[in-house]
Amino acid sequence: MRDSLARCDGRRDLKVATGAGRWLLIGNSRWHWALGRPGDLRCGHGAPAAPLNPLVAWAAVGPVPDQIQGQALDLDPALRLRLEDVPLGQAPPWLGVDRALVGWQAWRQSPGRPVLVADAGTALSLTRVGADGNFAGGRLQAGAQLQWRSLAAATDQLPLINAEPALNLLDPESSWPRSTEPALRAGVLWGMAAAISAAAIEAAASQARLGQLELQLWLTGGDGAELEPLVRSLLGETLAPNLPLAAGLRLAPNLALEALAALRPGPDRR
Repeated sequence: MRDSLARCDGRRDLKVATGAGRWLLIGNSRWHWALGRPGDLRCGHGAPAAPLNPLVAWAAVGPVPDQIQGQALDLDPALRLRLEDVPLGQAPPWLGVDRALVGWQAWRQSPGRPVLVADAGTALSLTRVGADGNFAGGRLQAGAQLQWRSLAAATDQLPLINAEPALNLLDPESSWPRSTEPALRAGVLWGMAAAISAAAIEAAASQARLGQLELQLWLTGGDGAELEPLVRSLLGETLAPNLPLAAGLRLAPNLALEALAALRPGPDRR
C-alpha cells in the first residue's frame, strides 16, 4: 500500500523545493521517507512514490531488502545512520535506531525537560529520556496491527479486521461495541492508550520524587493520530492536578524522519 505525500507538520502546502534532500527509514513493516529540507519536510509511508536517489541519509531498524517493487535497491553504506550516530546519551547497544531517533528528537524539542515518547508502529515502544539527554529506559509491547493479526491467527472465531479507522472511540456506544470487529478495534486501541497513559503517570510521579522538572509526553508512529484523543481523554480523567506532567500531549507522527534529517541535513545545509 502506498501512502500519499504530505507535510510532516500536517500543513497542506505540498510544494517541494528544487534540490530538496531525500531521507529514508526502513522500519519493521513499512518504509518511511521524507523530501525537502530539515524543518520543512514532506513525508510518506510505504513504497516510495518517486525515486529516492540521491539520498542524503538512511537508517534501518531491521534487515535491508535487496530490491523494492522488483527493482534493485542500491543504498550507499556510507550514508547509513546507525545507533552510534544518534547523540542520545547512555544508549544501550541493543536499542533500535528508530527509538534512539525519536527519543533524541523529542528531548531536543523539550528544552530542559525529561520526556516519554510513545511510538505506535509495528510495536508500541515507550522510551524515556532524562532531562540530561540520557536514555532512561523503556517498555515494548505489540502494536495494533500485530495484536489484531495475532488474535485472528490464534483463535477460530475472531476475524482479521480492516486496518482503516471506523469508530469514534470516545463515543460511549463505540467505546463498548456490540459486535466483534468493532470490539476488536476498541479493545486493542483502548488497551494501548491505557498503557501509554499509565506509563506517563508513573514516569511523571517518579520525576516528582526526584524533584525534577515536568515530564513531556510525545506520541508518534502510524497509529499515533488515532490514539491521541484516547490518551488525552484518559489523562484528563485520571491525572492528579499536582502531578508533574507538562501540559499538552505533543503529537508528532514523523518524529524519526525529522530526527534523521536534523542529524544528516546534507553537505550544503550544515
